Amino acid sequence: MSRDDTLKTLRITLLRRRDALRKALEGDLSLLQELHNQKTGDALDAAADTVQDELNSQLVEVESRELLAIEEAIARFEEGRFGDCEDCGKPIPLNRLKAIPYAVDCINCRRAAERETSSGVVAPTEWNRIFDAPKVDPAV
Repeated sequence: MSRDDTLKTLRITLLRRRDALRKALEGDLSLLQELHNQKTGDALDAAADTVQDELNSQLVEVESRELLAIEEAIARFEEGRFGDCEDCGKPIPLNRLKAIPYAVDCINCRRAAERETSSGVVAPTEWNRIFDAPKVDPAV
């Protein structure tokens, strides 16, 4: 299978995952809303509900970030940039894209960014990802 065919297959995978995440998030958010509307029995029930709320909120946050990454990958595909490293411009190896279809960088650039981050220096591209990540209101 050629690289172009593999990239097209990955696009289909991304579209399916995006649709699945949207449905999951819709369910997760309505569950959070339902839990907030319920009255709890005693202090132990309230504590258990609080723990469950926190877990659900964290799940929503993780799913939201993945959804954003997938939507950005789909946009890159439409712009003709999908599969190219945003840092060095070289093609991202297909094995990496198969593992992480929304990857934005090759493994060498990712390692370099992680070294910079672990040394206390945050790479400029990483700042964009941190500040552009969707914020989830746990009260929703």
